[in-house]
Amino acid sequence: MQTASMPKILIADDDRALCQLLAEYLQREDFSVDLAHDGDSALALLRNPATRPDLLILDVMMPGRDGLDTLRELRLQHRLPVIMLSAKGEPVDRIVGLELGADDYLSKPCLPRELLARVRAQLRRNAPAAAANLQVGELRLQPGDRRAFIGEQELVLTGAEFTLLLTLAQRAGELVDKATLTRMALGRELERFDRSIDVHVSRLRHKLAEASEQAPRIESVRGAGYLLTAGVS
Repeated sequence: MQTASMPKILIADDDRALCQLLAEYLQREDFSVDLAHDGDSALALLRNPATRPDLLILDVMMPGRDGLDTLRELRLQHRLPVIMLSAKGEPVDRIVGLELGADDYLSKPCLPRELLARVRAQLRRNAPAAAANLQVGELRLQPGDRRAFIGEQELVLTGAEFTLLLTLAQRAGELVDKATLTRMALGRELERFDRSIDVHVSRLRHKLAEASEQAPRIESVRGAGYLLTAGVS
């Protein structure tokens, strides 16, 4: 069993040379690393509790089942943080990955040091927190085991979505700017033309509305940020 001092990372990418380079870099930084070179192999490792990682680095373009299909299948069962890599740097590709449930996204080629920083940020934000439960209207958040409920119905959230919702709930009724949300939920600074938080908020809104008409609402203030309101009682 892995220890808390050595988190397990799975890299799924058909570029074997890149996989080896990233694996060696992360291993020097005290991570345990497994490799997969196609979507089906990655999903097999994810389904096995003995090989299930703490975080997945997932390439978009892979033979057979590509990264987006792999992510779609993964999100049916697992919440672990996912950082997507893609040689296609178009904003639409980033948005599609985030809409399917990725927590963060990097264009290739990327600096191993930047990837490391984002890995560490995601692991910090997905670590169980010793904090009291939080109630906002029908919404109940349990930071200790990173679970969220609307009434008795549990919401299925990614790591970034939970941290984003928790950040908004801790300041319910107050405007939180996008730079703060990006820093808290994604562990990095807001970049120019970066719509990652907007995509995560869109997914959260859908999940809250789908759970209940009485769920809290995430309201936007154009050009400024977002705030969580308690919803209709």
